[in-house]
Amino acid sequence: MLVAALRRFAVLLVLLSALTAAAALLLGLAFGAPAARSVSLGFYVVGAFLLVVGFFMGNRGPVRLKGEPGAEGLWGFGSGRRVRWATPDEREEAINLSAVFVGLGLVLILVGVAADSRYSLF
Repeated sequence: MLVAALRRFAVLLVLLSALTAAAALLLGLAFGAPAARSVSLGFYVVGAFLLVVGFFMGNRGPVRLKGEPGAEGLWGFGSGRRVRWATPDEREEAINLSAVFVGLGLVLILVGVAADSRYSLF
């Protein structure tokens, strides 16, 4: 089970890294920035974004909205907000999803550090 989870994490990391590098290269070319600098900056930005998303996903409270999505009316006003307690599975899923986002963010920031041409690692 752990090997399959690591394999899925690695596939997700490779896909996210490829998309980040391609988008950063395109933006770097559009703005005339050096390729190595734009790629490292892209990894920094996406990694930091994933860290923030992971933080907020992990800090969701134990209360969830009850009912169908969109049933609360126009801009949240209308039929009143009913809440319910989150199930243990929902709380566990929030923590697990948070761990995935934080892990991906940390690894992408480390890839950005390794790709940064301004500093030498060794």
